[in-house]
Formats: sequence, C-alpha cells, structure tokens
Amino acid sequence: MQIGSYLLKNQLIVAPMAGVTDRPFRMLCKSMGAGMAVSEMITSNKSLWATAKTLRRADHSGEVEPISVQIAGADPAQMAEAARMNVDQGAQIIDINMGCPAKKVCNVAAGSALMRDEALVARILAAVVAAVDVPVTLKIRTGWSREHKNALAIARIAQDSGVAALAMHGRTREDLYHGEAEYQTIAAVKQALSIPVIANGDIDSPEKARYVLEVTGADAIMIGRAAQGRPWIFREIQHYLECGETLPPPRVAEIRAVLLAHLDALYEFYGEYSGCRIARKHIAWYTKALAGGNAFRQQMYQLETTASQRLAVASYFDRLCEVSERLQYLDENLCRAVRAPE
Repeated sequence: MQIGSYLLKNQLIVAPMAGVTDRPFRMLCKSMGAGMAVSEMITSNKSLWATAKTLRRADHSGEVEPISVQIAGADPAQMAEAARMNVDQGAQIIDINMGCPAKKVCNVAAGSALMRDEALVARILAAVVAAVDVPVTLKIRTGWSREHKNALAIARIAQDSGVAALAMHGRTREDLYHGEAEYQTIAAVKQALSIPVIANGDIDSPEKARYVLEVTGADAIMIGRAAQGRPWIFREIQHYLECGETLPPPRVAEIRAVLLAHLDALYEFYGEYSGCRIARKHIAWYTKALAGGNAFRQQMYQLETTASQRLAVASYFDRLCEVSERLQYLDENLCRAVRAPE
C-alpha cells in the first residue's frame, strides 16, 4: 500500500476519530501493527489554531512515520492554509474530511455535508493539492442520503484533482453508523479509480478484514471503533491475512502492561486533570465484556486522580490474572451479572 512516496508496512490504517486518535493512541496502534494512523480532525478555522485542543492535535512529537493529519472545513482558501500550517507542523500526508456525519460538523457545511456540493468539493481539493507538496488523501461516505449516493462522482473528482488515495466509509451521512456497510459501493468505486482505495466500516475481526478486502478489491482497510480498547486488533488481522490463522486472545499480563503504558502516555500528554478524565473512556473500552468489568468501571468513574486510577486498573488486571492467563471475553449482555474475580 503506497500513498505518494510513502510505502506503508501493511494494508491496515487507523481511522481518524475525534476524541480518540490522539498522539498516544496513534502511537500505540502503530506499535501494535497498524501501518498508518490518521489524526483527529483539525479545523481550518484559523481563529482556533492557538487553542489548547488544536495545539495538542497538531503535536506529532516522536510519532512513527508517516504522519497523516486530517483537516476539516468548507472554504477552499482556509483549507489550503490549514494544510500548509499542518505540513509546517510535521504532517507528511494531509487528509481531507468529507466523511464525518456529526451534526456540529455538517451544520457548518463541512464533513460529509460537502458531498452535497460537488463543485465546492472540486474547488477544495484543487486548492489543498496545490497548496502543499505532500500527498493529499480524502475520506468520504457513499453519499449524503440514501436517495443521493454520489460517491463515484466525488471519487472521480478526487482522482482528477490529484488526490493520492481515497478512504470510503460504506454508509451515507444519513445512516450515521446504523445498518450494514455497503461494500459493493466501495467495490464499484475501486473499479473506477486508478488511485488506492481504502475500505472502512464494520471491520471488527480478522475474518471480516479479509472478507472486506476480497469483496471490495480495496488496497487497504481502515479500522475505527473496533480498535477502541483493542489496539492489538491490527496484529491479529495482519497475522490472519499472512497465515490464515487466528491468534489466541492476548495474555492478561501483556494487556495490563499495554493499558498502563497507554494511561501513562495520556497522563503525560494531557496533564493530571484532563488526563484522568480522558483515560476513563479508554479504560472502559479495554474492560468491556471482561469479567467484573461493569462493577469495576462504576468504581473507576469515581476516581479523581491519575494515581488512584492507575492503581485501580493494575489491581483489576491482577485479579483477572489469577483467574486466567489470557483475556476471556463474555457476552456483553451478561457483563452486569458477572462478579469481579476476587
């Protein structure tokens, strides 16, 4: 899988997710097998570039290459300036967001709302490609609504504009994350383009990853929600694609160390107050469907310091270690009835 001059080590890419794909998470996923990770979206609104949130999102210190940064906006000139700013900050690939379905993004005519205006899409892509000397990629959906699916038209505009690769979530903006992803639409777009196409949507297991690659003919796959609390999914998928074998669940001791290191990175990146609070959702994802996970999470949410939070996580996984060498996932509907190991 190649994007411009960057040859990725595999076909596995971390999807950009607001509030999730910060630098600690991107670095962790790359260390566990992802070939590339796209940053949280950075606004093209220049008045917000000096905010703490934007400055953190533009921080790529120590990150493994290639560094891909997603920008969002609806004005061609602003998007071009945002692209230049992020390249100056270390971005090696610029990704344009035309796939986010969130209301706060679509309400300002950005994200997937842009797919309603193909002429504006062309102007934005042309402006950004001309503004920087790094590869530009684009993420879209199948369309704005089920009645207006124009992914193929947008994809052709992107290719003609000089976009280096196209990522596509197999749903319309109207669908949000409901229903099943439309892999046949991604396949049709792939057949029509000569640039690399990345398939996204509902890829949550090694078996599903291989299925999506086969059905769509895509050059790579992009994984988002399935990596939350399970960053090792990338190595599981890569092993399955290479060997046709499913890896056993990871050892509890390994994931204990992975999570604690992830927490330390979050604490350092965000500081005591924000670090503790941002870490909560990651801890919740890691412990979802594990024995006693619900009771543990309710206690963990009450902790107000990073030290107490870290100690609670270590103790919880120590108890899991006493029960099983490897992680044992339960039916999620049974989680609340399962008592924590003692």
